[in-house]
Amino acid sequence: MLYLLFGLTIFAVALAADCDKALLKNVTDSYVAAQKGGTPGTLTPVSATLAYLENDKKADLATGILSTAQKIDFTRSQHDTTNCSTYTEVIITDSKHPYVLGTQIHLTNGTITKVETLITDKGDWAFDAAGTLKWASKEAWTPIPEEKRDTRATIQAAADAYCNIFKDKNTKVPWGQPCARLEGGAYTGKGEASDRCDVGIPNGVDLNNRRYVIDEEYGTVGVFLSFAGIPDSHEFRVEGGKLRFVHTMTVTGR
Repeated sequence: MLYLLFGLTIFAVALAADCDKALLKNVTDSYVAAQKGGTPGTLTPVSATLAYLENDKKADLATGILSTAQKIDFTRSQHDTTNCSTYTEVIITDSKHPYVLGTQIHLTNGTITKVETLITDKGDWAFDAAGTLKWASKEAWTPIPEEKRDTRATIQAAADAYCNIFKDKNTKVPWGQPCARLEGGAYTGKGEASDRCDVGIPNGVDLNNRRYVIDEEYGTVGVFLSFAGIPDSHEFRVEGGKLRFVHTMTVTGR
């Protein structure tokens, strides 16, 4: 039994060593560089069996959005060492073709095995890249002191409660105050202590097929999901167990 426990411990340590913050930050740095340069080959380390999706549909990495160089105005990334995955928000206000992108990258044994990108632009729900940039760049998503960090379970539970209330209005959501929601380019806050994000929530909508990237250091969780069958991203910042910021992007124009 001792040998078994020792073996499992060594295995767990090896897995953790294969997926640390340094590795994941290198991955998100390479992703942003690839998007800036229009050079998919810059994304590294990629598995030979990579699964690549755009707006929940299989696509070709070599000819997808990464193959077109973009003038990026803003990025923010989350790094999940437990699930060995990342999430990056990308804002592009280029007048030739503005975009707001959300990308989850998943690794197995130290290599990228899956990339999912949501691409929003003109025609998608509340799309306004300039508005997204204006508000996202003003928010404080700084590291949370270790003694004040929420657990993974608490962070995910806050996100799940928010998503569940769309279908079940009896759900108790840990609303923070202030709390602000950035939906496309529309913002529910004014940068004031009275800001709220519990407004304008529809009824009877099932937000399912959720995929999570959780970063306890920043109190964040990026959730890719199906919004009544529509590709969608909800990104949350949780502070003290309560929702502080919510960013959404919904692919309605395709």
